[in-house]
Amino acid sequence: MDPGLRRGDILWWWELGWSTREGGMVDADYALEARGIIKVFGNHVALDNVDFGLRAGEIHALLGENGAGKSTLIKILTGAYQPTTGQVLADGVPVALDNPQQAQKHGIGTVYQEVNLLPNRSVAENLFLGHQPTRFGLVDRRKMERDSRDILKRYGLDIDPASELGAHSVAVQQIVAIARAVELSGKVLILDEPTASLDRNEVERLFEIMRDLRAKGLAIVFITHFLDQVFAVADRVTILRNGKRIETRALDDVTRTDVVRLMLGKDVAFSGATGVQDARPLGEVLLDFRNYGRKRSVHPFTLSIHKGEVVGVAGLLGSGRTEMARIMFGADAADEGEVHFEGKPVSIARPTDAISKGFGFCPEDRKAEGIFGDLSVRENIIIALQGKLGWFSALNRDEQMEIAGKFGEAMDIRAASLDMPIKLLSGGNQQKVILSRWLATDPAFLILDEPTRGIDVGAHAEIVRTINRLRDEGLALVVISSELDEVVAYSSRIVVMRDREMVAELSGKDINPGVIVQAIANHKEGTAS
Repeated sequence: MDPGLRRGDILWWWELGWSTREGGMVDADYALEARGIIKVFGNHVALDNVDFGLRAGEIHALLGENGAGKSTLIKILTGAYQPTTGQVLADGVPVALDNPQQAQKHGIGTVYQEVNLLPNRSVAENLFLGHQPTRFGLVDRRKMERDSRDILKRYGLDIDPASELGAHSVAVQQIVAIARAVELSGKVLILDEPTASLDRNEVERLFEIMRDLRAKGLAIVFITHFLDQVFAVADRVTILRNGKRIETRALDDVTRTDVVRLMLGKDVAFSGATGVQDARPLGEVLLDFRNYGRKRSVHPFTLSIHKGEVVGVAGLLGSGRTEMARIMFGADAADEGEVHFEGKPVSIARPTDAISKGFGFCPEDRKAEGIFGDLSVRENIIIALQGKLGWFSALNRDEQMEIAGKFGEAMDIRAASLDMPIKLLSGGNQQKVILSRWLATDPAFLILDEPTRGIDVGAHAEIVRTINRLRDEGLALVVISSELDEVVAYSSRIVVMRDREMVAELSGKDINPGVIVQAIANHKEGTAS
């Protein structure tokens, strides 16, 4: 220790933010900083001692899978949530962000994926909403539109400020939202999935604006699921996983493979067991998707699915996994390509088309899209079968109880009564009910989107056993999972999605976590050993 530094001096430097915690210097001149953030909801720890520092004049990517803690951290930095413990600092000074207005006063602006403006008002009104220029106590529209025109020019927009915002493209609305956030705040800009609804040209235009704002000294947080975009525009990256900060690195110092491994918590050197590689031949082709896709959702893909196989789908959150599943089931209609079922062309424009062909779909968000919370376990199990039979062939109560009882026993659904509301069951038992719903229809094809996420160990094992059994019985399945070890274990083939595009189809010895991670990262150097 420098003998000229006294203990009080050391503490003073520490308070300014100069420390070496977690392997790196903490800059005293952070534009925005979170220190030791813990956020607890009931018994759930959403953030566990998270540090985050944002420098002026940088674009800092914030990455993580579902449940990593990104949204919670952003809400704390913008005043929507308050930390259980820890503190937020703006320009090195601790601040109390009790609400988003307080955050705005400290120079923090946010633009969300869904533009939070008023589409039925003019562009100028949206830019100046809440702080309109006035003259003689009235809104000075001439000045507002004149100033708006100057602001828009700085962002490369040559549009009429008096025009209705909703008449413009999503990309233009995003830029207006960014302009408003910067004009109101001016120090920190948080962009939450800003490119999700933009095409490639619009994304590049947005990146030009971000680079220009960075050059002017603005500090930018960039949240996205698109890895290529991170490497195209960001300077540093912070990775969260399970509520903890895993690492903060300069993008020049990491590869795409490093980032994917840190996000998933997987070592690319892991070889592990490969997928289903027995001598049992696959059945005939059940489904054949040919250049099948949907604009702004998932790029056209070609995929054949055989009877008696599990096609696993791997990829980061936002890679297009769920979008692929939804257009397969008709929840979102494809706008290009064709699908053949048992060798014949068919139309799957809506879920009823899919159900009539023997499709079933267990969605990722079971609470919002899977269960009917106020209906009973019995009603949730029989509802798809009843829909397939038609309401003129209504199942009576005894028939419903027989069907629900059969699958309740087969799937080991643990409920006090089949007539109790499904919302009272655990997540694992709810998932078993949703799976039973489709099994009751005697399906030919099942799509399972994250079927084991957020459930207990016992239910997890039961669902994996069911997947294996259904495959062996000749059913065709597509299973989406973030658990690489799991999807490797039961898949005959694995499709890898990245940036809403199918980038690889793996089989044989290529079905292992290392190859999958590298395919997600688009790594060109071959598998680590």
